[in-house]
Amino acid sequence: MIRKREYSRVLEVLAEEWTRRSPRSAAINRDALKVLVDGGSHAIRLLRPFPPRIRLAQGAFVTDEDGHRILDFWQGHHANILGHNPKEITEPLAAAFAQGFGLQSGFTDSLQVQVAELLCSRTGAERVRFTSSGSLATMYAIMLARAATGREKVLKVGGGWHGAQPWGLVGVDYHPENRHSFQHAESRGLPNAVADQVLVTGFNDLGMLEDQFRRHGSRIACFILEPFMGSAGSLPAKLAFLEAARELTRKNGALLIFDEVISGFRFCAGSIARLFAVQPDLATFAKIIGGGMPVAAVAGRADVMNLAGKGGGVRFSGGTYSCHPASMLASISMMRHLVDHEAEIYPGLAVLGDDARRTVEEALRSGGLPARCTGYGNDALPGSSMASVHFPFDESCPCDTPEQTRNPDVCDVTLSDTVLQLALLLEDVFVMHGLGSVSTAHTRQDISRLGEACRKAAQRIVSLLDG
Repeated sequence: MIRKREYSRVLEVLAEEWTRRSPRSAAINRDALKVLVDGGSHAIRLLRPFPPRIRLAQGAFVTDEDGHRILDFWQGHHANILGHNPKEITEPLAAAFAQGFGLQSGFTDSLQVQVAELLCSRTGAERVRFTSSGSLATMYAIMLARAATGREKVLKVGGGWHGAQPWGLVGVDYHPENRHSFQHAESRGLPNAVADQVLVTGFNDLGMLEDQFRRHGSRIACFILEPFMGSAGSLPAKLAFLEAARELTRKNGALLIFDEVISGFRFCAGSIARLFAVQPDLATFAKIIGGGMPVAAVAGRADVMNLAGKGGGVRFSGGTYSCHPASMLASISMMRHLVDHEAEIYPGLAVLGDDARRTVEEALRSGGLPARCTGYGNDALPGSSMASVHFPFDESCPCDTPEQTRNPDVCDVTLSDTVLQLALLLEDVFVMHGLGSVSTAHTRQDISRLGEACRKAAQRIVSLLDG
């Protein structure tokens, strides 16, 4: 049994070293704090004492303003499956800009038709409507479901992240003081009426899911879930859970929504639903399908999607930059490449993901910090290119639910989310939630470098704790 630890001194020492070796990023951060809230516009990127300010990015690496060449496993919030700035995307964009195409927002063109056709063919959807972020996509999907069913309740999985939109900002973080742990609004300013409409169930918990439908089935508009949970700990759904979700939603007249913002085109050249053979009513996509540009989509049944059309009553307008032509060009370039090279890309990523998980576990343990990686495949998911690192206080803990991975009484979340990240940054390796994802730009040599960085980071942390 590992004891809980106090990291104030460790973080102080690591922060001092990071500040000494990164004067340019430190100076930029001081300027940023004068004009930007907390120095930036996305909280997860603003690590303390300050983040590296990036000036170049290529493949598996980014280079910051202080000249550090950093091996990156965050890869654009998991969007850059080909690595940073791949030629498969940058070359078509550069050619289009040179020819006078790409920034003419406000018009339609053929590209969005091509992207929609490809997305439908690879996901089983009948209709698509685009927007510009995953948060907007999940919000619109829920609006469509509520309009289609005439119901108000939204069921979600505790720990699931569906973006910074009203129904998504409930049940994200674990709250030990709350009897239901995840049944909690996560933001001030949310209308109570919205927060009260969200019900929370457990991930891969068939009994709890059945109970929620038994008690609330006639009022549930939709059940939205990630078939592969991202920020909750790189956790794949069990086939039986998704099959039960499909059966219960259909039986109770609710819609099933798969949030595939992360999982879409991550594990195959299409939806993860294809691998599980469970077809949702609606699905949301973003990240990878944008090729590094802001593209998101809601896709699904025609009768539901058509509620966003003329006379349907759902104001799903998408925004000024919806179907931005440069974004659509990046999207079609990315998806076609993944489809054309599916047979070699995804098995290779799965092998590299397994290598990364094993390497990190062995390296951290050898450095004195026993850890457990999640993100391995299961019976329905042949392999995975994503991983998170956890430090359970009881090494027998399977770390297979958000109630374990995000519970500070079960896992040392400060170590995985904060301390390890900063210690690895001092080794010129960037991770998120303990690790992140591998891309086609990563090599076995990069994984070896990751392992050595983990070993050194663990030794440094242990020595500071013992000092």
